Amino acid sequence: MLALTAGITMLVSSEFLPAGVLPGLAADLGVTEGTAGLAVAATAVAGFLTAPTIAVVLPRADRRTVLVALLVIGAVANLIVAVAPAFAVLLVGRLLLGVAVAGYWAFAFAAGIRAVPGRAATVSTTLALGVSIATIAGVPLGSLLGDLFGWRLVFGVAAALTAASAAAVWFAMPSVPAQPGAGLTMLRQALTNRRLLLGIASLLVVVLGNFAAYPFIRLAIERVDASVVPLLLLLWGVGGLAGNLVAGSLSRRLRLATTLGPALFGLALATLAGAGSLWVVVPAVILWGFGMNMVPVATQLWVTTAEPRRTESALALQVTAFQAAITLGAVLGGRLLDGAGLTPVLLTGAVLAIVGAAGFACLRGRPA
Repeated sequence: MLALTAGITMLVSSEFLPAGVLPGLAADLGVTEGTAGLAVAATAVAGFLTAPTIAVVLPRADRRTVLVALLVIGAVANLIVAVAPAFAVLLVGRLLLGVAVAGYWAFAFAAGIRAVPGRAATVSTTLALGVSIATIAGVPLGSLLGDLFGWRLVFGVAAALTAASAAAVWFAMPSVPAQPGAGLTMLRQALTNRRLLLGIASLLVVVLGNFAAYPFIRLAIERVDASVVPLLLLLWGVGGLAGNLVAGSLSRRLRLATTLGPALFGLALATLAGAGSLWVVVPAVILWGFGMNMVPVATQLWVTTAEPRRTESALALQVTAFQAAITLGAVLGGRLLDGAGLTPVLLTGAVLAIVGAAGFACLRGRPA
């Protein structure tokens, strides 16, 4: 589990590093900050295409081998970004990273619960802690290193650490055969589950709300006090860590968990939109991290209870919704930022989060 968590930590850190180094990246490559936000969207585009298809393409491959290969792809992707001479080349690296992130997310939980049977909540929470570590340490540290040494060094370090995590998974993870029946038939059967699809639609709206705003979190902080950016990015991650743990503890109350997380970060975004002092910004940023980081754990458990016999396909649909929403959110947020400013970006994210929370509230829950 520690090896799996190291892998997800590095991939998620890599996916969201542009949010921490956005101004320097944009200036160096000669694009607007709104356009630079597409570095996140490009990753999500590839993820959107990869998540529902990777199990179909690799129905019988040993899952340990697949996970290691995806981490190697992630390392190569970060290296391409680190040396990119132009924004178009950077986008190629980000597309490769999207393949790695989505594929890893789609397989890691299912592989984990087969390696550690009967511990689904623990596996989900542990993997989600990897996301928290990425936001607590990865993105803020990347922002700090980017300010001191340049954004290219940040991605070079990410490439090396992602390669190290691939080695860790290879040596620590046992062989994990593919789930019986994995492939196109399983995916097609999962798509007939109406309750699952309604939950996936609600998830897409929630994540769309977050990622319309998240690529520009640094800008939201800087307009109040630029000197506290690394600290508040760290606090966002600390709030996320608490959100992961709370969501895991609510594994038998998934309707509450899937509703509460989006509602809380929607409130935080609305508060941040009108914030004029650090006394308002600090709790809003922490609440944003707390609420949003409840979402991966709660929804991961939710989809596996909604479709317990086809977990790989259910998780693939969850990852697809995440990646589609990240893509649409980054594009929507970038357009709004360039055309109307930061406040409409934050308010749009808040409204979408509340709508998604209402969707989950309307779905009948089941105990994990």
